[in-house]
Amino acid sequence: MRAELLRDAVRPDQRHASRKLALRRAATAVLGLVVLLGAVGAFGVRSGTAKTTADGYTLTVQYARVARAGLDAPFRVYVSNPAGFDDDIELAVTARYFELFESQGFEPEPSAETSDGRFLYLTFDRPPARDFRLSFDAYIQPSSQLGTDGELRLLSKGKAVATVRFRTWLMP
Repeated sequence: MRAELLRDAVRPDQRHASRKLALRRAATAVLGLVVLLGAVGAFGVRSGTAKTTADGYTLTVQYARVARAGLDAPFRVYVSNPAGFDDDIELAVTARYFELFESQGFEPEPSAETSDGRFLYLTFDRPPARDFRLSFDAYIQPSSQLGTDGELRLLSKGKAVATVRFRTWLMP
């Protein structure tokens, strides 16, 4: 009887051992899945497009829908009007949105810019064509961690003609 008690005390509980083995296998599978997703680029930058048409204008913004700190992020604005442009182009962008980025600048450069704290107002000289394209050369700041909403407005005489909204999520 004594030998039997000693043998039972030394032998691990089989249920406990199988639980530990199952947990180890599950953790290994999750880790393998994360590595596989990283290898195929699932944690990289994903762009999105927001578009609206109003008063003859088409306003489109291509932006980083999902990004990570330190990576280049697209931000391109397209404005078109089949009738052409009678005046300068004025855009208003949520100022807080640009806090995500380390900027290399706009192309083309705005002829004027100002801010009221909520929006950054960018004015561009009247384009000679029916289409206007703006690129923002930037990457996500290393200290940015959450992401934010953005809003882009096309203004005419200070009033919004067209508005698009977008959101950038940041992955760890």
